[in-house]
Amino acid sequence: MDRLDAMRLFTRIVELGSFSRAADKLQLPAATATHTIKQLEARLGVRLLQRTTRHVSATLDGQAYYQRCVRILADVEETEAGFGNSGVLPRGKLRVDLQGTLARHFVLPRLSEFFARYPDIELEIGMGDRLVDLVREGVDCVLRGGELRDSSMVARRVASLQQVTCASAGYLERHGTPRTLDELARHRAVNFHSIASGKTFPFDFMVDGAARSVALPGSVSVSNAEAYVLCCADGLGLIQLPRYHVAAQLRDGSFLEVLDDCRPPAMPVSVMYPHQRQLSPRVRVFVDWLADMMSAAS
Repeated sequence: MDRLDAMRLFTRIVELGSFSRAADKLQLPAATATHTIKQLEARLGVRLLQRTTRHVSATLDGQAYYQRCVRILADVEETEAGFGNSGVLPRGKLRVDLQGTLARHFVLPRLSEFFARYPDIELEIGMGDRLVDLVREGVDCVLRGGELRDSSMVARRVASLQQVTCASAGYLERHGTPRTLDELARHRAVNFHSIASGKTFPFDFMVDGAARSVALPGSVSVSNAEAYVLCCADGLGLIQLPRYHVAAQLRDGSFLEVLDDCRPPAMPVSVMYPHQRQLSPRVRVFVDWLADMMSAAS
């Protein structure tokens, strides 16, 4: 194994905290990974990694070497991807994690366009709404909706999605249509809660340029977008979400928007990736493609 490959292996071990997981990601025998790191430590004359029964972490020398390796590998990848106008396309595996509804509505139906432009990139896609430890899990970037919480990541906003408050036609026929925020006191909601914190999110509105939040009672609280829409369709109350989720129902009249004069703020959609990956050509072209695609779609 040459020195660059040894650096790639070492950085992956540090990021994943495991020899076996790093070897698996790089499709190497575990024995090869162990032998390569022993040779690397012998050549440098320092101990780079400290091992316990459950975890592998970098020593102080290892942390310094890791930072240098990240910069060197990023420079090499940038150079190989094309110096000047050589036209060499990015290649290799890109690990991404996409919020499920955004993936199904915007990304997955148009992936063939990305591969037509970048045929040598292989995407490994995870989907869900959970918080992802990008460095520990070896994920290159994530696509998420909502306000960002992890300031340690590089973030790029790729879209702002209009949000609506709506209910099923049957619910509004039984309970009436709220015309003002004060009239919401007579209504019920399908509530949405965070899996991570258990917190129930209030309904948000913009009134004369000022934000207002309203908590509504309800018989059911969910943490999944599909369940949210299905409970609304069953007449269990009002919901508030990006318009694309319910565009079909709004068109056919089974759902009706309410309080459209004080809609909630648009929901930001962002791509996040670790600082050490910000020069990766694979990440850059995928983020650029997401930005162009979602801007056109939203």
